[in-house]
Amino acid sequence: MSSKVLIVGLVLALSACGANKVDRAITGAAIGATAGAAGAAVSDNDIGPAAIVGGLVGGAIGAATDSGDFDLGEPIYKRRF
Repeated sequence: MSSKVLIVGLVLALSACGANKVDRAITGAAIGATAGAAGAAVSDNDIGPAAIVGGLVGGAIGAATDSGDFDLGEPIYKRRF
């Protein structure tokens, strides 16, 4: 159960997109990989392949969209705390 809580926390921490294609692809891949791993963990499947597929799909979607389509704000790695 603790791994599922950790995965949900990672999804929330990575919820950012950015304004340029590179930031959107990176954060989309991170969100997709986390979502794929979470889905696999919940359904008791292998996390590795699900994270890879989720990362590829998320990165492609992030690169294919722009901030006018969907914007979750500045990426977490660019924020000042």
